[in-house]
Amino acid sequence: MTTLSPETTVYARCRGLAEIAALPLPQLVSRFRMGAETLDKRVFQLSAEQVDQAFLPDAGVGRWPIRVLLGHLADADLAYIHRMRRVVGEDNPVFSVWDENSFIDNGLYRHQRVPGHPSPLCGGHVAMLHTIRMWGAEWLDTLTDAQWERKGMHPEYGPISVRDIVSIAVWHTEHHARFHNMKVEKFLGPAVAMNVPKGKCGPSCGCHG
Repeated sequence: MTTLSPETTVYARCRGLAEIAALPLPQLVSRFRMGAETLDKRVFQLSAEQVDQAFLPDAGVGRWPIRVLLGHLADADLAYIHRMRRVVGEDNPVFSVWDENSFIDNGLYRHQRVPGHPSPLCGGHVAMLHTIRMWGAEWLDTLTDAQWERKGMHPEYGPISVRDIVSIAVWHTEHHARFHNMKVEKFLGPAVAMNVPKGKCGPSCGCHG
């Protein structure tokens, strides 16, 4: 069962999140483990210019370049796994929030290349997401029922449990994977259909695809 009120929290803002949160724990962990597997791997066939291309809103695939989107996913998962582990390891920890737009504006993903400074490919972002999910899923499989329900305090959402954080992490990756896959398809054409649920971020999530 979800522990957040669907009328007043992130569950109301993110379409499909409540359904993810209601999954039995083995299924939730399995979906968490998938992580990078929801991404179209043909991204590694793209050029640096394609990976760094931004899109206009009317393209319908989100505005962020692919490199930014993948970097955002890696950074978000670092935050999610740290919150989960703090909830289990500490009593009622208070979380901080982070401004993903500042990360972009200050060049953490190098999506605006400078002459003479090579822009790295995005394999590291995907590898980070894969590693965090494999490591995290192994750890989640060891938690007791009581540990799953331990809570920390989010400045915007209020008390959230380990189950809530895992559910949000699953939803967040699947949401962005949908935009990522549409961007790759713009360059390389249709791929085999991927089962990534549709969703929409709320205003406090700050995600723009």
